[in-house]
Amino acid sequence: MLARLSRFGPVVPRLLSNPPARFVSQSKSTGAAGSTAVMELHPPAHAAGHGEVNEYVKNPDYHGFSSDPVVDQWNMRVGFFFGISVSLVIGGTFIHYLPDHGMRQWARREAEQLILQREKEGLPLITENYYDSSKIILPTAGEE
Repeated sequence: MLARLSRFGPVVPRLLSNPPARFVSQSKSTGAAGSTAVMELHPPAHAAGHGEVNEYVKNPDYHGFSSDPVVDQWNMRVGFFFGISVSLVIGGTFIHYLPDHGMRQWARREAEQLILQREKEGLPLITENYYDSSKIILPTAGEE
């Protein structure tokens, strides 16, 4: 348990040192629409090329695959095509053509064939002695 908690060690100081930058005001708005007002607590830091660049500023349709917008969109489309379309089609086909689990369908077909055969021969479907009594070996009274 302690080993799991030690993974969060470097994260906790960062979470405590950076308070959230936005809060939603709960006061009544003066506008006719009645929308909530968003107040900036800390102005955004505009570093002179030294900070991290937000990918959403450069590319509003950023999907997280690449910093280049064309490559990002291409990778997203290819990923979703293979991840969803192909896996659903191939996965569904695989599940559909799986063999008969527990051979239930085979057993039913075999039973139906046996019933038809016995009806043609005029035999009862099940005899009173299901097993051949001459092949059954019973223990004697002294062996029990």
